[in-house]
Amino acid sequence: MGTTTATATQAYGEPWYWDKRYETDSGPFDWYQKYRSLAPLVNLYVPRGDRVLVVGCGNSEFSEGMVDDGYEDVVNIDISSIVIEAMQKKYSNRPQLKYMKMDVREMSGFDSCSFNAVIDKGTLDSLLCAHNSRQNAAKMLEEIGRVLKDKGIYILITYGAPTYRLNLLKETGSWAIKLHVIEKLVGKSDHIWELNNPVPMDNEENPTETLLGRNPDVHYIYVCTKVSSTVHLGA
Repeated sequence: MGTTTATATQAYGEPWYWDKRYETDSGPFDWYQKYRSLAPLVNLYVPRGDRVLVVGCGNSEFSEGMVDDGYEDVVNIDISSIVIEAMQKKYSNRPQLKYMKMDVREMSGFDSCSFNAVIDKGTLDSLLCAHNSRQNAAKMLEEIGRVLKDKGIYILITYGAPTYRLNLLKETGSWAIKLHVIEKLVGKSDHIWELNNPVPMDNEENPTETLLGRNPDVHYIYVCTKVSSTVHLGA
């Protein structure tokens, strides 16, 4: 059983795995969180007039939620041609939603600096489970940095705590990073932390673990602002 699980997990980076999954399970599914739970944070960082890219969209209703909330240009990509064709048909009457088959590690179909925001809900995590995880994750993050405009926002929703994600983000791009958290089970009465209030990241006075507790039952949200790639030297 363990070997089977590991094999399936490693296949997360392969198109055939997702094609097979969407062939057998076509119903909408949202990894980690639905739009209504994350809307306050999205609204905080992403103006409704921005051009947004959702990577690894699958058959999630997240982007539909964004359009219902007033966003007017939401581009969605996925590596599975099956799910993209299905979503193109489903939303053929909603011009605000665009669906394209594309590998997040190779987004040559998009010009550099062409999006104001990129949203990733589980895609980086999937690549980190697969073969050549660090190499594939680096390619993905480099491409996201390329397609984002200067001062553009990359919102990463992940199960990865700062110990496992911060170095990866810092190694593969120039980002100003804020950390937010949201309970995995939204609606719990004992809020660990307010969604729109950034969590101070690890420092000696207030380490993240002290603020949130050990093994908090949360999803981590890294809001990464692209720092201008142009460096001015001298006076």
